[in-house]
Amino acid sequence: MAKESKPKKQAKKVSLWTLILTGVISLLIGAGGTYAFMYKTVRDAQTVNASMAKIQAVYQTLYYNYYRKVDAAKLEKGAIDGMLKALNDPFSEYMTKSEANSLNNTISGSFVGIGIEVQKDGDYIKVIAPISKTPAAKAGLKAKDVITAIDGKSIKGLALEKVIAKIRGKKGTSVTLTVKRGQTSFTKTVKRASIPVATVYGNLDAKDKTVGYLRVTTFSTNTAKEFKQEVERLRQKGAKSFIVDVRDNPGGLMTTALQMASMFVKNGKNIMQVQGRDGQVEVYKSSKDYSKGFKITEPTVVLVNGGSASASEIFASALNESANIKLVGTTTYGKGTVQTTQEFKDGTELKLTIDKWLTANGKWINKTGIKPTIKADYPAVASLAAINTKRTYQEGQVSNQIKSLQKMLAYLGYFKGQANGYYGADTKEAITNFQSANGLATSGQADKQTVVKLETQVATKVTEHDNAYEAGLKALGE
Repeated sequence: MAKESKPKKQAKKVSLWTLILTGVISLLIGAGGTYAFMYKTVRDAQTVNASMAKIQAVYQTLYYNYYRKVDAAKLEKGAIDGMLKALNDPFSEYMTKSEANSLNNTISGSFVGIGIEVQKDGDYIKVIAPISKTPAAKAGLKAKDVITAIDGKSIKGLALEKVIAKIRGKKGTSVTLTVKRGQTSFTKTVKRASIPVATVYGNLDAKDKTVGYLRVTTFSTNTAKEFKQEVERLRQKGAKSFIVDVRDNPGGLMTTALQMASMFVKNGKNIMQVQGRDGQVEVYKSSKDYSKGFKITEPTVVLVNGGSASASEIFASALNESANIKLVGTTTYGKGTVQTTQEFKDGTELKLTIDKWLTANGKWINKTGIKPTIKADYPAVASLAAINTKRTYQEGQVSNQIKSLQKMLAYLGYFKGQANGYYGADTKEAITNFQSANGLATSGQADKQTVVKLETQVATKVTEHDNAYEAGLKALGE
């Protein structure tokens, strides 16, 4: 028993020392971890302070010693713009007071302009998407068009807010944009108008009165409320299924996308995920708080295209992944980041990318977009570059512009030959017949009046033959 008891006492003694040593080691590890964290924090603070000291020194040197007087506001803006440029992020920007007001008006009010969402693209400006039924959309501007000049003057290197200021102006006045689409450049003169505050438009299908069509142009402050009201109105008129169209919708507020997606997705299921710079992921789920208890359970499809960006992609991906709703159209824009704004006392604002957003299933769609369940698009002629109306096209000439003319004429049934870009006798005959049918002078030459008339008729016919919409109708019936 004694021999047996001794080992027990030793065991207790060892266990006690083990416990004490473990505690000491834990404290040391904890202290080490805390020290490492504090060291990194101090080191980061020192780096920031050193950088700010240098920036301040340069600012003061320029302000006091440059050979001529320097505007302090320009130096300040130049420093901020330079730091943002180093991020190589087109969605992070410093906005002047007028530009900040413009953004806020776009989200919550009306404004005068042509109706396009734009971003910086190198030295020029790229169209994210034209807003539906606005002058820009009617003029045929498309997602990914690059604006290179305004009213004949190059905008190369011009700040985004200055470009926006040049595009906007008094209601009823016009602005001429030089646009590059692919390898082709052309001009478009667009009349400025009041851009509508309403962001949701609805109607019943012309043939099948049980199908409700809902067009969402942006995700603004009141969009979810408008959407709910429109759904209720269409239900009262007999809608039993819905086609939700977010084509050429440049996005907007993340909260609005969450509210609308929650109307379709069962409570508790994922809508999206947000990932910060530390890699931590926050999951947003459908809930009554977002939908206010309003649910849409009728069969639904969503129409998307290359102009569907940001909040549009959050909405579409959530419905697809968490509600098994089909997406119809073409691959979306691919904007997988979240921005926030910081307001300053002088009315300026800093818009900064702070997170990645991921789909309900954890996919990052940045720069790749979301592929539709069913691929369908407008006829190929809809993607043709606009014809340069400053030139007159005639027999014997060869160009890509003439090739586009031939494709448009063929689409309307006037041209039966090969679209090869050569203005031969068959093209002249087609132009002459088109001019005769539309009360124009039958010169056989494609002048400005003829081209404008031709483009207008093509645009009208394309609108009447919406392949994605037709595919959506078919999908609802399956």
